[in-house]
Amino acid sequence: MKSLTLEPLTREAFAPFGDVIALEGARHFPINAGTTERFHDLANVDIGFESGGRPLINVFRGQPRAQPVVITMMERHPLGSQAFVPLGDVRYLVVVAPAGEFDAANMRAFYVRGWQGVNYARGVWHHPLIVLDTPGDFIVVDRGGEQPNCDEIALPDAFQLVASASLAVELPA
Repeated sequence: MKSLTLEPLTREAFAPFGDVIALEGARHFPINAGTTERFHDLANVDIGFESGGRPLINVFRGQPRAQPVVITMMERHPLGSQAFVPLGDVRYLVVVAPAGEFDAANMRAFYVRGWQGVNYARGVWHHPLIVLDTPGDFIVVDRGGEQPNCDEIALPDAFQLVASASLAVELPA
């Protein structure tokens, strides 16, 4: 089995795959006579209007995955983006590969702090939700429409996720 080393989720590291949804470092300003702080334009929501897409707002409840986490498949949404925003302090992992023809050599894995969200850009390969410790609820914004919008592939080799020493994160046993 091959290994895939987790790295911390940052805007810069995740930029080739989409957006990190976080308040830290976001453009913000007061609204409503100063009673509310607006954190503005946190992700590029792409619902494929040109192909009849419409926005969906969902709640996904992720269950903790068996440990160690082994990656044997990936999926992508070719017609629109897909955003995940946790509704609480949930530890989860993100595994991605660039849009286009899938290439396992370009896979990356990220450890996500519970108050960060991610927005996968259109066509970016990703693994389904990987929650670590306890069930977690996520607001998910993605595309609805008549056309199928999920491609799945089985990987020829399995990958086990491992934490790097510099990440200083302990995965559940």
